[in-house]
Amino acid sequence: MKSVVTQIGEMALQFEDEGVIVFFGPKAPKELRDISIIHESEVAFDGTLLQPNHHLLLGDQVYSITLVGTEAASNFAELGHISVYFSEPPVEILPGAVYVQPYRWPKLELGMTIEIR
Repeated sequence: MKSVVTQIGEMALQFEDEGVIVFFGPKAPKELRDISIIHESEVAFDGTLLQPNHHLLLGDQVYSITLVGTEAASNFAELGHISVYFSEPPVEILPGAVYVQPYRWPKLELGMTIEIR
């Protein structure tokens, strides 16, 4: 599944210290757009690809998916929404969380592709 970044919320990149980026599809609630990276796809979002040992590609930056919350796949399929954490996961993770490695903050820009495979 591949999508394209169409909007970077005003505050979306201010969570580097927390190591989290919030992604939403084009139907993101208005009140969450400022903190989100909005992305669009020509095909339906496929939550089944959100699994450990799959990869998240942000442009040419490759991350291995290590842990997926219980609601992440359905949130992604319905809303294009996931919260991606670039850090060691805690004992209990949030239902919509996706943890990746390496723990390196990505460079994000308008028009870049997002791919899960």
